[in-house]
Amino acid sequence: MKFKVNSKACCRKTIPMNKKLLVLGALACITIAGIWFYPVTREKTATGTPMVKVNVPADLADVAEGKLAFDGNCASCHGKNASGSNGNGPPLIHKIYEPGHHGDMSFMLAAKNGTRAHHWKFGDMPPVEDISDTKIKNIIAYVRKLQRANGIN
Repeated sequence: MKFKVNSKACCRKTIPMNKKLLVLGALACITIAGIWFYPVTREKTATGTPMVKVNVPADLADVAEGKLAFDGNCASCHGKNASGSNGNGPPLIHKIYEPGHHGDMSFMLAAKNGTRAHHWKFGDMPPVEDISDTKIKNIIAYVRKLQRANGIN
């Protein structure tokens, strides 16, 4: 007894499914291989090292009080000249902190009340202990001057 098989009808339904499975399987293998063999090329940086290069203006006389207040209250986390500190805190000389995105009041509120982590993975920022509004305004003036000197307006 011989069966007559219509090869076109039979293959028409199964080949597309087999091709789909074959393609999906190949993509899965490539993805897994890519993840498995992808070399980690990102350099590890030491905790506390600056995150960005900051061009410091030659004349800081008009923001000297702000620099002093920043150095005493902010630099331990945000780095020297607001350059950030790997593992500690983000750079304030960054387009995220431009006045149009983080206005002066954002800085004021963050210093007084602390803030949740929302742009970086450093964790929440605690409030700055015993800092006056005047010192915060001086710090903001210093940071804004550094930002302008680095093309952040």
